[in-house]
Amino acid sequence: MGTLILAVTTLLLYSIGTSLQALALRGKLPPDGASGHWTGVLALISHGALASDLIWQREGLDFGTFPASVGISALIVAILLIVGWRKKAVLSLLVVAYPLAALTIIASLLLDAPSHVLVRPTVGLLAHVVLSVTAYSLFTLAAAQAVLLTLQSYRLKHNYNSVFVRNLPPLQTMESLLFDLILAGVILLTLAIISGALFMDDLFAQHLAHKTVFSLLAWLVFTSLLIGRQFKGWRGLVATRWTLVGSAFLMLGYYGSKFVLEFAFRT
Repeated sequence: MGTLILAVTTLLLYSIGTSLQALALRGKLPPDGASGHWTGVLALISHGALASDLIWQREGLDFGTFPASVGISALIVAILLIVGWRKKAVLSLLVVAYPLAALTIIASLLLDAPSHVLVRPTVGLLAHVVLSVTAYSLFTLAAAQAVLLTLQSYRLKHNYNSVFVRNLPPLQTMESLLFDLILAGVILLTLAIISGALFMDDLFAQHLAHKTVFSLLAWLVFTSLLIGRQFKGWRGLVATRWTLVGSAFLMLGYYGSKFVLEFAFRT
């Protein structure tokens, strides 16, 4: 019952926050989105409690598909709300993050999947999980930012000066934020790959080879994108397209491994 109450409360708050943020982007509320921001803070408190209730089990930590997704979406919202205090440009992503968080909660309530409990995980393994999840969250935000940037660029090029476009941060600011997210994500993904090599004994025996391959492919894409921007001035559609490609690799690696562990190799 406690889990259901937390879920309903969180969904209600995210619905309000999404509406307020959408009104801010349409110019109906102040463009800083403060009302949607504070509603998100309340939602995040409830969301965090829900994620903790789903992940922390008596036997250990449940990193099954749906508990993990609820935890990741909470982390995404937390990153946006924290960074948003200093960089108001990131608040535009809340209109994407709030519905995404709500969808993960709804999925955890309605759909059923086997649990994947880590019994007494080591410090090294926990460090790898935290680094991986945080990197994944940052790249998810980068993908959402790439979509907004593409939409904004398209409408400006076609002289479609909508209220939505006018209330987004300037194009240069949006692009700078995209690369900031990618840089932070690459740093954390690098540490996650290193920690995985150090603390996970046999990736092939754990049916995680494909996760490693896709993670390395994503790392190559994002690192190449940063190098290309520095030395060849890559930006615009090149940046957004490759951001989406790299994010797709990570999604395939993360949720692909979840599918293999929880469904394909069920006993």
